[in-house]
Amino acid sequence: MLGRIGAAIGAESPSVVNAFLERIAAGKTEGGWVVIGGALGRQLEQDMAGAFTRCRVFIGAASIWYVSDILSERVPGLALLLDFRPALALLAPWRKDPNYWVRRAVGVSVHFWAHRSRGAPEHAARAIKLLAFLDPMFEEWEIGAIKGVGWGIETLGKYYPELTADWLVQVVHRHHRCRPLMLRKSLAYLPQRLRARVLEEILQ
Repeated sequence: MLGRIGAAIGAESPSVVNAFLERIAAGKTEGGWVVIGGALGRQLEQDMAGAFTRCRVFIGAASIWYVSDILSERVPGLALLLDFRPALALLAPWRKDPNYWVRRAVGVSVHFWAHRSRGAPEHAARAIKLLAFLDPMFEEWEIGAIKGVGWGIETLGKYYPELTADWLVQVVHRHHRCRPLMLRKSLAYLPQRLRARVLEEILQ
């Protein structure tokens, strides 16, 4: 219900809506972030770049995991479903953001896309692009960000296990500074035979 309220608000003039969203954010209520996410998600239709910018600012200012998760699913995650290529381009700078909650949002956005794709074969090429997109983040060191990035990889692994296993075999040989938590999360949803294959490759 809060998301639908936010979507209705987001349909109004941005000059009025954005000031109102800042007032809601100042209240720091968990439900308020759902309203903000709904409003920004609605703004994607007319101003995707602006919605991304406002989302990034809100996540960075809040600096807490649930805001990152709530907003990233409803804004960049939704954008990946609506218009994949420009959304991915807008999300790219978030991978190197100084705020690790913003970096976390990248993985959560990918998780949202993968969950909605449900492993449909026609989306396999996009799954490959998303794995390549997350490649530079495999050496992420902040635990809060690792949990988000790993969530994205493990959900891709759930719905595109063969693609994810092939990618993991390559990525673990390229990245020598990855945290064990990143690898554990990446392997979490892979079938046992694929998990064993990846671990065998790592140990060689």
